[in-house]
Amino acid sequence: MGAPVVLQVAATPASPALVLRPWRTEDVAALVEVSRDPALRQWASSAVDNDADGARWVQAQQQGWVAGDRFGFATLEAQPGSVREQLVGNVVLKEVTSGKPAAEVGYWTAAHARGRGVASRALEALTNWAFATFEADGLERLELLHQVDNLASCRVAQKGRYDFDTVLPAAPPSFPRDGHLHIRRRTSV
Repeated sequence: MGAPVVLQVAATPASPALVLRPWRTEDVAALVEVSRDPALRQWASSAVDNDADGARWVQAQQQGWVAGDRFGFATLEAQPGSVREQLVGNVVLKEVTSGKPAAEVGYWTAAHARGRGVASRALEALTNWAFATFEADGLERLELLHQVDNLASCRVAQKGRYDFDTVLPAAPPSFPRDGHLHIRRRTSV
């Protein structure tokens, strides 16, 4: 991908600006901290219990960038009166393959940042970047999957103009309950 990709999301009246950038080793402590949230653990496909887990998770994100098939972005928010940024979530584009018309998106939001539009704003930035970056590779649609009882994720999909497509049957252990498939096509960008 060449130079590191950094996506900027403008501030809103209710929320500070967001910065989306590839995960770094220095993000491990913040990742471990936000991963203690029971709600996040309920929906996450992998558990981050300690620094070793966090380091493995971040390394997996970095390996996806190198392989060119998975692009995970730490979602950070500016802190008022500080030059520091705080981890507020993650967005990811995955299963990217040249010539394949579809890829998948995913996201999570840290407990302290929920209810402020972080996931929907980050998802919109990721969606626009994905369609612009992989247009020549034939990317035509993005798929968003979530468990049927994850109502917050369903609202993020709707805000992001990902249309509900179908109910998917459970596929334990990763997806122990039925899921929703939402799709956004390039033409709706």
